[in-house]
Amino acid sequence: MNVLIVDDEKLARERLLRMISALDDYTVVGQAESGEQAVNMVLEFEPDIVLLDVRMPGMGGIEAGRRISKSTEPPAIVFCTAFGEHAIDAFGVNASGYLLKPVRREALVETLSKIGQINRVQAQSFSVDGEDKPRSRTHISAKTRKGIELIPLTEIRFFQADHKYVTVRHESGEVLIDDTLRDLEDEFGDRVVRIHRNALVMMDHLDGLERDPRGHYQVRMRGVDERLDVSRRHVSGLRRLVQTL
Repeated sequence: MNVLIVDDEKLARERLLRMISALDDYTVVGQAESGEQAVNMVLEFEPDIVLLDVRMPGMGGIEAGRRISKSTEPPAIVFCTAFGEHAIDAFGVNASGYLLKPVRREALVETLSKIGQINRVQAQSFSVDGEDKPRSRTHISAKTRKGIELIPLTEIRFFQADHKYVTVRHESGEVLIDDTLRDLEDEFGDRVVRIHRNALVMMDHLDGLERDPRGHYQVRMRGVDERLDVSRRHVSGLRRLVQTL
């Protein structure tokens, strides 16, 4: 995969270059010193991944990221910065990763491996009938003891509400987020299915419908031993949906 490094500090660029050069399947196709240069180089080199500094003279990384993300087939954007407070802005750009400086090799490798080709495969056009529309996220962000974690949507099994937080169950565990189920349902559309007032299941992992010993309906999900209850109002619709799987 082709990588573009963007940072106004030469030493920071060289450090990332050394780490990426030591990895198989990744090639640095260019280095930019500013946001303006980054936008132009994305058009020229069409990289798969952009490692983008946040604070730079002139156009900063957040604005550059917004412009880059509006391209027809945008690259995956990974912000690299010493300032954690920019994470929320980064998520607004639909970033695929957020690394704190000094970037550790292990964190870089983990982020790159999660990206894969997902940004290329799932890229969607911003324009419908000439009007801009927001794209749904490819990752869910969560604040954890590790810092800011980005969970690819493809790894998520279900969302479950509990009081004012929503639990995101994914293939490596679970995290808490502030999003509401209604907002998630509106954003991800037919990628999720409502099974209860407190739960959404990812369609890609929906496996079937069954009854427990009490006669209550529950859903099976691939990769999850746990069963989730289905409310009465959603049983008939879910039964029809399962028949199409």
